Formats: sequence, C-alpha cells, structure tokens
Amino acid sequence: MKTRFMTVPGQATHRAKNPAEQKAIAQLFNWAIRCAVVCCLAVLAWSPTAPALAFNNPELLPDEPTVVIDLARILNEAQEDYLNEHLSVFEAETGWKLRVLTQFDQTPGRAVKGFWGLDDKSIMLVADPRGGNLLNFSVGDQLFPLLPRTFWIELQTRFGNQFFVRDNGEDGAVLGAISALETCLNRGGCVVVPGLPREQWILTLITSILGGVICGFAAQPRKAGQGIAWQWALLFSPLWGILFFAFGLGPVVTRTPELLPVIRNVSGFLIGALVAFLTPVFGQPPVDDQA
Repeated sequence: MKTRFMTVPGQATHRAKNPAEQKAIAQLFNWAIRCAVVCCLAVLAWSPTAPALAFNNPELLPDEPTVVIDLARILNEAQEDYLNEHLSVFEAETGWKLRVLTQFDQTPGRAVKGFWGLDDKSIMLVADPRGGNLLNFSVGDQLFPLLPRTFWIELQTRFGNQFFVRDNGEDGAVLGAISALETCLNRGGCVVVPGLPREQWILTLITSILGGVICGFAAQPRKAGQGIAWQWALLFSPLWGILFFAFGLGPVVTRTPELLPVIRNVSGFLIGALVAFLTPVFGQPPVDDQA
C-alpha cells in the first residue's frame, strides 16, 4: 500500500531518504515538550506566593471598628448606619455575630477573619455582584445544627437570584437575607427560610389544582349507578396526595403562619377535583332516540 504525501514530491522523497533526520527531529521535539512541561510546573510551584497577597489585603479594611464593610457601595449611608447599630445590639442580646462584606473588584480576603474575630458563632454575608448569584455566606460550625445546609441554599437562591435583585435591588437582597437570619436565630433555628414569596405560592397553588384534577378524574364512576369510584381515587392517592400535601400545603405551612394561602390552595384542590369529576357529565354526547 503506497503512502501519499500532501507535499511537494521533492520534499517527500528527501524525507523518505533521511529516516535518521526524522528520528532526530522527533527526539528534539519530545525534548522541547518535556522542557516546556517542566517550566510550567516550576511556574505553578512558585506562583501561589504571589496571588496570596490578592486574597489577604488588610489595606482595604477600615481603621475603626464596624460590622459592615461596603466596598461595592451597595448600601446607602442610612442603611449602613442601621446595620452597624442593629447588628451590634443583636450580637449583644443573642451572642450570634452577623457581619456584612460587599466587594466588587477588590476584597480584603482572609484579613476580615482577624479584623472581625470570626469564630464558630459567626455569619459573614458576602455580596459580590460579579457572580451569577449576589450572595454567599461564611458560616460557623455552631450554626449548622440550627440552620442546616439546605437552609443556606434556599436563602442564597431566594434573595441572591437575579430576578429578586432586579426587582428589589442589591441593597434589598442584603437586608432581606439579614432579616431572615435574625428571625431564624431568634426562633432558635429554622429548617426553611421564613416567608412565602408570591412566585413560590403560585407554584404551590398550581400543584394543588393539579392534585385535585388527578383526584377528580380518578374518582369518576366507571359503572352504571356508581356515584364515586373510591377504589380508583385511593389507588391514585399517592400521586395526588404528594402534589397536594407535599408540594401544595407543605411549603406554605412551614414558611408562613397565615391562613389565607392555605385556604386558597385547599380551594384550588377542591375546585380542580370537582371540575375534573364533573367533566364527563357535561361532555357526554346526547342520546340518539332512534337507536
């Protein structure tokens, strides 16, 4: 089988006649690659000493004690004064240390740990507009028995998402998260973030109505003279029960003591079940008298 080269014939013949030269070039190429890899490893080995300064910059810290470091200028002066006064009082009354750091293109990094004396009872809220989510949290170990990891994920996604920030502003996201933390710490802990946003309630209402529709269709009579097909309704109860109780009522009763959302979701379930149950009655074709 002949080998074809996409080169000038003269060059191909020359290369075919000098295998020793090809071997030497290959060895030289491999040696160059090894040298480049060694140089890259050497650079990486020495590089950590330089970036460490970028993540530990005490020059950005204020000269006077404060519980808020607003490098990104997210808060106005009144909000910053309120947090400085309110969080200090909260720490004196409860022993929990709440701190707020906003940053954009500069950050003090690890220097804030010594500046604030962060320990196992400390929470540092970090607001950085550069990321997809505005908020991040540094949490002490003693907080996790009271506020589990799922709580922090929900807190971050509720107040730090782009839609909430767009509607309420970056300062509203910071203040909302701080308010939720204070509420839960005063209660002695929370499994979920308190409060029921409108978007989340609409989702629970939809799942409640869907659960009612499934229950209504399952309960439709399938025999002449049968009123309600209880057997079929019970057979499909795991499906509509999960939609109604777990996704319809569960998120509501665990996040707010108000009865109005509960009443609305129960009404949505009953209306959906009734409409689905009566649909065959209104949809039956008229009986033919000539049949």
